[in-house]
Amino acid sequence: MTKIVVNMIIEWPKTGNSEISLERVLWFDPCSELVIMIAIDDNSALPVTRTQAEIESAFREELAFRRTVDPYAALADPSPDVPTKHIEIRDRAWEKICQLVVQVPDIYSSDRRRQLILKDPVASKGSPKDVYKYLRRYWIRGMIKNALLPDYGNCGASGKGRGVKEGVKRGRKSKIAVISPEQAGVNVDEDMKVIFNIAIKRYFNSDEKNPLTRAYQQMIENHFNLGHRQQGEVQVPIMPQAYEVPTLGQFTYWYRRQNNLVHSIVSRLGRRAYELRHRPVLGNSTQTAFGPGSIFQIDATIADVYLVSAFDRSRIIGRPVVYLCIDVFSHLCVGLYVGLEGPSWLTGMMALANATTDKVSFCAEFGIQITDEEWPCSFLPEQILADRGEFIGVSSDQLVDTLNISFANCPPFRGDWKGIVERSFRTANDSFIKWVPGAVRKREPGDADYRLDATLTLHEFTKILILMVIEYNLFNEVKKYPFDRDMISDDVNPIPIELWDWGGVNRTGHLREKSSEVIKLSLLPRDKATVTFEGIRFLGTFYSCERAIREQWFVKARQSGTWPMVASYDPRRIEVIYLHLGDGVLEPCQLLPREERFKDLYADEIREFQEVQKQKSAQHVSRRMQSRAEFNAFTRAIVENAHELTEAAKKQTSVSKTKRVKNIRENREEENVRLRDLQAWDLRKSGQKQEERDPAEIVPFPSMDKAAGSEHLTNTKRKKFFDAVERSEREVTTDEPPRE
Repeated sequence: MTKIVVNMIIEWPKTGNSEISLERVLWFDPCSELVIMIAIDDNSALPVTRTQAEIESAFREELAFRRTVDPYAALADPSPDVPTKHIEIRDRAWEKICQLVVQVPDIYSSDRRRQLILKDPVASKGSPKDVYKYLRRYWIRGMIKNALLPDYGNCGASGKGRGVKEGVKRGRKSKIAVISPEQAGVNVDEDMKVIFNIAIKRYFNSDEKNPLTRAYQQMIENHFNLGHRQQGEVQVPIMPQAYEVPTLGQFTYWYRRQNNLVHSIVSRLGRRAYELRHRPVLGNSTQTAFGPGSIFQIDATIADVYLVSAFDRSRIIGRPVVYLCIDVFSHLCVGLYVGLEGPSWLTGMMALANATTDKVSFCAEFGIQITDEEWPCSFLPEQILADRGEFIGVSSDQLVDTLNISFANCPPFRGDWKGIVERSFRTANDSFIKWVPGAVRKREPGDADYRLDATLTLHEFTKILILMVIEYNLFNEVKKYPFDRDMISDDVNPIPIELWDWGGVNRTGHLREKSSEVIKLSLLPRDKATVTFEGIRFLGTFYSCERAIREQWFVKARQSGTWPMVASYDPRRIEVIYLHLGDGVLEPCQLLPREERFKDLYADEIREFQEVQKQKSAQHVSRRMQSRAEFNAFTRAIVENAHELTEAAKKQTSVSKTKRVKNIRENREEENVRLRDLQAWDLRKSGQKQEERDPAEIVPFPSMDKAAGSEHLTNTKRKKFFDAVERSEREVTTDEPPRE
């Protein structure tokens, strides 16, 4: 049985034609079993008397029940912003009834109440009507002092406009109306509201994106003018007096009261801007992930820093593209990629492939030593949340089939759906990017070009980014992380690595593991390779492998020609590629020793180097064309001159064509002898005067023309000739006496 206590509220449900009634217990006497109550939903009600048996019977028969919610409970602890004026009004009302409300139960009796009011020295001075109003309010609202606070918030028929009376200006008087009542201003009637709505639609919620003040000015000029006057070639509106038109305050008031704020923002800025920057944020993306590996967020940005070439540090190569892959549950950075190619499927897959890479070996490539516990990420997720663009298409569909990963793509221009990874970019920028040489910054007049400060290469920038990620994972505190009760009971700190470790124990089953071959086949980018006799050509460089040597690929290529193959590669480590041999078999290939200059370089850097070489070659095209033209011109001149001389000589000889062709061998020998005489070196000692030098021994060579009866050189004459040459060489190179 419900116990009757003072100040409890009893609800009497609707029965028949009677409405629901709420009554508050003001006083209860267990001895007399009388209960004094007052209806709290009737502002003109007065206390009434009921019996305890009547109320208990209503409880048993379910004709009444105790109301657990007090509609005036908030008055027990009012807002701290209650105006001082309201407090003063409450205190004055309390002073009038404070001595009356303590006289129970007499004050509840209609016979004695009036006498008590007349006898009270304070209450009797005022109007009895006010005293009754204060007493009702005190009893109905819980019998506390704050029950006497004024109800100004209920004034004015909230949500309803007041009527317009002819000749009466509503609202507060303006400054000018105080001294000139005839300039009180105008009321906003229904016709003026129509003009306001038209002005808001036409001048404010328009493509011009006018501020409210300009929209008001255009409304006055176009809809409240007294006509126009011609001023030169321009018609100027004639404006009325200020008190004859609505004020900016009236226009702003009705805009704020009747305007749909969402519609206004969408009309002025567009749906995309509203969804991205103005919509309410009532959720948290972390809550969508149950544990580590449930969802990875992946996104790219162009870093605000300029880099230099690893081949030539004097060459600026622009700003790198940074991909980050973040686990939604723990906010741990599980993968990254830095390159020069814009956001694409290729670069996105490189970031995801890095998420599956053993981080100890990955960091070792950059000279960074870590343990497995410091970056324990080498797994695939259940789902990837990414942008549209690079992750929509056949490639992502194939990834779903091979790795059993689902993709979720954000709507266009809704980067806020990936708030965790977007915030990571800001963290990277604040942590180190804006402090390194070559960082993008606002330039003031006279400042040097920050691009000329570029210092880091792609490899060095990546190394710094890795160090930043490690520091972020181990020590960054995730702000406003939505802990659940299990995390709170286990006292988990909002640090990414601690959240990852805790989730790995308590929220398992979401991380996926695949063999490196399967991941490489699915994630690593592919390109065409060609087997040639010089090696396996890929991206302009040459590779070799044990299988190619064992099966004599290069010999076959030289005999039968080249053939194409498909290769997967890691753009960050181009010294190794993987040839696809069919049936999922990958054959690793190493750079040839002559290509060692490309070791430890990114594929983008190699492409950039090759592009530079092509540009340099293109710059020499004009020079080569000019040189070739000069060569051809001189060649033609020489040939033409020789042709004229030869034709003239042929006309002067009587040798037949047959004899000319028949004597080629003999002519060659004679010409050779003549050239020996012309091209013979003077091998005598330098510094010796010409007249002091011994005359060279001349060995005559008989004519080789058999038709003239000449004989060949004998062995004796040949020996004499070579002895003379040898003697001359000794005179030049040694001090030995000539050999007889």
